[in-house]
Amino acid sequence: MQKPLKIIFAGTPEISKTILEKLLESGFSIDLVLTRIDQPAGRGKKITMSPVKHLALEYDIEVFQPHSFKNNPEAIRKICSLKPDIIVVVAYGLILPHEFLDIPTFGCVNIHVSLLPHLRGAAPIQRAIIAGDKESGVTIMQMDAGLDTGAILLQQSIAIEETETAGTLHDKLALLGSIMIINYLNNYKQIKPLPQDNLVATYAHKIDKSEAQINFNETALIIERKIRGFNPYPGCFTYLNKERLLVWTAQVVKETSNCSPGMIIGYYQDGILVACGNKSVIKITELQLAGRKRQNAKLFSQGYPDLIGMCF
Repeated sequence: MQKPLKIIFAGTPEISKTILEKLLESGFSIDLVLTRIDQPAGRGKKITMSPVKHLALEYDIEVFQPHSFKNNPEAIRKICSLKPDIIVVVAYGLILPHEFLDIPTFGCVNIHVSLLPHLRGAAPIQRAIIAGDKESGVTIMQMDAGLDTGAILLQQSIAIEETETAGTLHDKLALLGSIMIINYLNNYKQIKPLPQDNLVATYAHKIDKSEAQINFNETALIIERKIRGFNPYPGCFTYLNKERLLVWTAQVVKETSNCSPGMIIGYYQDGILVACGNKSVIKITELQLAGRKRQNAKLFSQGYPDLIGMCF
């Protein structure tokens, strides 16, 4: 009978929680959970535990939250003392130095939500949708000192649907990643690493909230992709009568317009038509005024009887 693996899990946000939960449900024992320090969150900036920490405490797993592993010999000694076979890393959020990566017998494996070497970096889900990619996927990779540059252990693709948001793709990739890491841990001795081709690598840079402000000079197609790519976070936004509002769903329509970009040129029960760059038109179908609930276009337009001719 094969000796059970000694596993350390490192992760912080919801996608990490999903994968950790699936590992535990599948019978894997986790010796230690690493996660980012508790952070202020929400309007009240209340100090809040990460989703991974919440789950670990529910399962009575020890949680370790160092500020950093770099120049932190005490933290490194703690990990060494556990003598892990494998460390599974999913959106942890800390830089892991060489001395950390060298600790586990079979290395550190990372679950990255793109088809590496495409979209290395912090925001592969959002960047894939915004770029109009037709597929995404999950890569299980052997970690090295570079940014998502390690050898590929497993990789599987999924289609990006035409109405896909970052939220829906996130959930699909979390489940796929769970299946793949379980497969890897059950078969790691038979899986051979495949080096990445650095010459074709692309990068998914971190999201800046300012990117989510809609620029109606861009084409309707680009705007629609951004609305999906920034849903649910940070949410695309614009202004009407100096009021900030979020735009959650929209569609590209076949109509054209010679009106100035940002001008409302029509509205129906199912959407508000807005002129965009290159004479294109977008139909906004769901909006949200600051401090209020989401509204469909019909309800929103009831508060603005003279919408046509107004400008975002």
